[in-house]
Amino acid sequence: MATCYRHPSRETGVSCSNCGKPICPDCMTSTPVGMRCPDCAGQTQRVQTMRSLHVDPIVTYVLIAINVLMFLGSGGGGGILTGGGNGGSRVFNDFALWGPAIDIGHDYWRLITSGFLHSGILHIGFNMYILYWVGTMIEPALGHARFGALYFASLLAGSCGALLLQPNAVTVGASGAVFGLLGAAFVLQRERGIDPMRSGIGPLILFNLVLGFIIPNVSVGGHIGGLIGGVVCAFAMERLGRRRGGIVLPVVACLVVGLIAAAAAIAVSGRNSPFTG
Repeated sequence: MATCYRHPSRETGVSCSNCGKPICPDCMTSTPVGMRCPDCAGQTQRVQTMRSLHVDPIVTYVLIAINVLMFLGSGGGGGILTGGGNGGSRVFNDFALWGPAIDIGHDYWRLITSGFLHSGILHIGFNMYILYWVGTMIEPALGHARFGALYFASLLAGSCGALLLQPNAVTVGASGAVFGLLGAAFVLQRERGIDPMRSGIGPLILFNLVLGFIIPNVSVGGHIGGLIGGVVCAFAMERLGRRRGGIVLPVVACLVVGLIAAAAAIAVSGRNSPFTG
């Protein structure tokens, strides 16, 4: 655990909301924007307007809209084909995550498009509810660019996890990306001195992880992969944001995580494939 920058013998889990230095209770100064260290507490607060205080979660709304439109376009879930045949939804056939199609057909777009397809009204309803809840919570704090980069990096990490555990299963859903947002929210709250277990984020993550092992036809690998991707991205954004302001480095960090996840997903897509020798 980190120690107070002014009292090295005192461990603390709270850091200054401005500079990020760890501070103990004796060094904390409560402000409208969080706890601050003695060095930052005396600084003049920047005047903020209502526009700068409130950022509409536009990316969250756009993502929800795309998911709903894709759901309707696929016939409300439709059927899933895994290698040709009759019936089912052509949208699922062409865009769902399926290892052999990526390995043999080089359908790399499936790593992303699968995250915008859902297999039923309960599936999309549950995912969109959590996306709305956590998206409206952290997008205003991260900004549109960082939030969007986090979402897609988590989506790719979820696809990687799904293919790693079940490369021959057909997988759809925004669960990987949503788990990434939950993991990022967990990290962001801890970094700001908030207990995620009390805020509800921690219990929600645990509940959904356990639920994945109970409900059939759930991609546990996608959930875990997305969660790990979101946690890694959040840690990277927090550390880079403290060293240097701006959005470029945090977005680049998410891009790197996403590219690594995509490369790993492609590498494991042909594992145990019945169509390869």
